[in-house]
Amino acid sequence: MTLSENDLWLLSFYRSSEINGALFFGRVARTLRGGPLQADVTHHFADEANHAKYWTRCIEDLGYNAEKLSGAYQDQYLEAVGLPANLMEVMAITQVFEKRVIGQYHRHLRAPDTHPRVRQTIETIMEDERWHVKYVRDALQEMAQKYGQELIDDTLARFTAADEEVYAKTLAEYGERIVFLGDGPVDLSVPAAEV
Repeated sequence: MTLSENDLWLLSFYRSSEINGALFFGRVARTLRGGPLQADVTHHFADEANHAKYWTRCIEDLGYNAEKLSGAYQDQYLEAVGLPANLMEVMAITQVFEKRVIGQYHRHLRAPDTHPRVRQTIETIMEDERWHVKYVRDALQEMAQKYGQELIDDTLARFTAADEEVYAKTLAEYGERIVFLGDGPVDLSVPAAEV
């Protein structure tokens, strides 16, 4: 298969974002005390690293090498919201971001002419992404006793607004590269069947 320049860029962008996710969750996993959340975050770290590997192999299977990109989607989050102040904020920003990932991958799956190898990679990754949303949602529910549900809801709303700003900025900068995915906003809601 011949990948267009835009196709190769997008697959490389996915790969770069997964690498950034692995690095982030590796740092978070190192700081957590032992227990179920430490295990889940460590699992998440491993998933993100594997997703980068899946994208690398997918790109190679299609006869290309991943492009070296200078940044990833997550890089813009710090500018928009600053460093998370506590573990609840880490989980909240993770929840918002993971929903964005699922929405973007769903959008890609609906695109006409998505290559079967790309489709296979997305579907494999989506199995993990659904679990990420679930474990983070569960962690946030447990944190409501400590932080209060209202603060968690406000934090999620703040991070969702920031994510929408970052996504709009990304589309403004790179939108011509993903025009083949179709027009219209990506729905951040995750259907119940997806978690």
